[in-house]
Amino acid sequence: MDSANPTCPASPGWSANPVMKLTVRDVGGRKILAGEGRVDSGLPDRLKAVLAANSDIEEVWLSSPGGDARAGNAAGRIIRQNPGILTRIPKGWTCFSACNFIFMGGQLRVVEPGGIFMVHMFTRTGDRGTIDMSVAMGTDATTELIGEIEQDAALLASEDNDFLIRMGVSRKLLTDIMYQQKAVAGQGADKSTRRCLTQAEVLQYNVANATGD
Repeated sequence: MDSANPTCPASPGWSANPVMKLTVRDVGGRKILAGEGRVDSGLPDRLKAVLAANSDIEEVWLSSPGGDARAGNAAGRIIRQNPGILTRIPKGWTCFSACNFIFMGGQLRVVEPGGIFMVHMFTRTGDRGTIDMSVAMGTDATTELIGEIEQDAALLASEDNDFLIRMGVSRKLLTDIMYQQKAVAGQGADKSTRRCLTQAEVLQYNVANATGD
């Protein structure tokens, strides 16, 4: 396990693709869409096109370290607009951060034993280069940028809350789990920033609402 994040594996099973790759597969006679890699801003458009071209897709499998938060929300809503699609985190696969919201778009959701639904306290820090530039420009520019970041973070929190309600996931996932995580590692003994839900917790918070095949 990860010594800094003891509920999570040291080597999460997520894809290292820099842009999420969407692959249609036949698995046991079922048409599956595998989403593997980072959630990028172009993902919602690609996902919509793949689902439109393959109306018989039954499941979406996810392996991702996260990425663009709003793209994750948008992709989740696209999946929900296609009734009957099941989302799945297979054994050995990990769905983290923005990937969580893609997963929650499924009407039916399965986290297999050995599959990892990993969450954190979301942050909205903007582009690192923009932050560095504002610091170089002085106090006024930095203060203005921090204000914009705070406003955007508050808006994103509201969007996430609304998303969970619409997807039928317990809001306590935000209040009891996500909001309890630190955004950055602390200086003390507890350096955890990630939380991996147990099988009992994914059912308790209605993250998963189905089991098995």
